[in-house]
Amino acid sequence: MSNRKNFNSATVPRMNTFIPQAVINDNLIFLSGMAALDPATGKLISDDFEEQTRQCFLNIQTILEEAGSNLSNILKTTIFMVAGNDFGTINKVYGEFFPNNPPARSVPQVLPFPGGILISVECIAVRNAEI
Repeated sequence: MSNRKNFNSATVPRMNTFIPQAVINDNLIFLSGMAALDPATGKLISDDFEEQTRQCFLNIQTILEEAGSNLSNILKTTIFMVAGNDFGTINKVYGEFFPNNPPARSVPQVLPFPGGILISVECIAVRNAEI
């Protein structure tokens, strides 16, 4: 029998109230798509793709740490981007957060998100601590 529970960060703004930021099942964490919301204001960080990309990973880092994990425990990321020509920026920021042994990754291009969101990132990570 699984040990499934929803998890929401105390410090990262939620995209909406009915979808959890993450679901934890035994030792795996499944993070929902994360936008570049500013923890201080709850609003989109900026209209700059690189800044949004970086904030997505900062938010993911915070959620994982609060859920008993960290970036080095990510097994797979899926990055949804609006523009198809931003791979260089994604690779640059990805390298900042995963300088060695990066997780598996997919990067599909999607239709525009609402509200100026240019990128959304979800991931699967291993949990290493009880919360």
